[in-house]
Amino acid sequence: MNEIVYSAGELEPLILFADNHLLAVNKPAGLLTQDSGTGLRNMEDWAREWVRVDKDKAGNVFLNAVHRIDKAVSGVVLFARTSKALSRLNEDIRNRDCKKTYHVLVEGTPENPSAELIHWLTHEQHRAEVCKEGERGALRAVLRYRTLKQLDNLTLLEVDLETGRYHQIRAQLAAIGCPIAGDDKYGSRLGSGEKVIALHHYQLEITHPTTREAIFIEAPYPDGSHWWSRFCDT
Repeated sequence: MNEIVYSAGELEPLILFADNHLLAVNKPAGLLTQDSGTGLRNMEDWAREWVRVDKDKAGNVFLNAVHRIDKAVSGVVLFARTSKALSRLNEDIRNRDCKKTYHVLVEGTPENPSAELIHWLTHEQHRAEVCKEGERGALRAVLRYRTLKQLDNLTLLEVDLETGRYHQIRAQLAAIGCPIAGDDKYGSRLGSGEKVIALHHYQLEITHPTTREAIFIEAPYPDGSHWWSRFCDT
C-alpha cells in the first residue's frame, strides 16, 4: 500500500474552530472520519497532522473524534485535543447535552412542510431498516425536520436529531418517500456520478469541556458540489 501523505496546509480552509482543547473541521464528502483499520486517507489523521505542524509538536499528537459522520456525508466533525476534553464531551453526548443540525436535499416534497418523524430501526448488512416496535434489535429513532427551500424536484430540509441511530436520517426520510439525493442505498433515483450524498452536518451546539460556555459551530456548504451549488445562490 502506498504511503498516504497529509498536507497540513490543505486542511486550513476546512477549520471551523480551534483552541487548546477542541478542533472542529468541515469534512468533505467522500472522506472517512477515521481510519477504522482501512488504511485509507481520513479526516482524523489529516487533522492530527495539522495540529502537529501548527503547534510545532514532535512525536505523537493526541487527537480523537468525538463523533463520526458517514464517508458520503459532509460537514462538522469535532475532535478532542486532550483526554479530559474527550471524556467530558463523550459524557455530554451520552446525556444529549448537544444539538446536531443537518441540512439535506431530498427528492420530491414531504407531505408536511415540517414534522416529527418517529420510527423503529434495525441495523444489519451496513443498512438501517424501518421495522415494527418490539422486533429484535429495534431501536426508537426520532428526528424533526422543516422545509427551507424548494428547487425543481429537490427540497432543502433542516433536520434536528433527537436520537443518533445508524443511518437514521437516510432511513427515516426514505421511509416517507423522500430519499436523500444521491443516496441509491435508500432509493435515490438521482445520481451525481460521485460516491457522495446530499447530507451535510450544518451546525453543532456543544458546551465547551473546560469553560462550560455554549459553542456554536457552523459549516458552509461544500464548494463546487454537484448538489449544493444550485442552492447556494438561490
